[in-house]
Amino acid sequence: MKTNIGVKPENLSEVAASLNKMLADEHVLYIKTRNAHWNVEGPDFYTQHKFFEEHYEALQDIIDEVAERIRLIGHYAVASMREYLKLTHLSEESRSRNDSQGFMKELLLDHETIIAHIREHIDRYATEWNDQGTSDFVTGVMKTHEKMAWMLRAHLK
Repeated sequence: MKTNIGVKPENLSEVAASLNKMLADEHVLYIKTRNAHWNVEGPDFYTQHKFFEEHYEALQDIIDEVAERIRLIGHYAVASMREYLKLTHLSEESRSRNDSQGFMKELLLDHETIIAHIREHIDRYATEWNDQGTSDFVTGVMKTHEKMAWMLRAHLK
């Protein structure tokens, strides 16, 4: 059955395309955070291992919510690494050291990239695509990333 929520089908297609890019970013950041969790080394290992675990668990929730939002508006969520790597705004980094500070700097940049990308599109969802629900939804996602970025930034002082 066709989705009929008061938003034009062509606008829902644009929203879904944008959300799929967000989903790709979330997956890449999730994998990078898992990498930090698994591979961090140093005298602060245990605390940082737990810290990164909290972050990847939060990202798991965001991933599920973004995918469900895409389904809610009648589209399909991308679900392959190939598609994620094609759509993401982030890059995969290779590290020579597995210290917490290096991981945190890298993850902070990724969170800030996601925040900036979401901020660029918040108004488009509401005004251009007439989807205030998605605008509100992505605002919440952005706020979660802002908090995670703050926590990373605080560790880097």
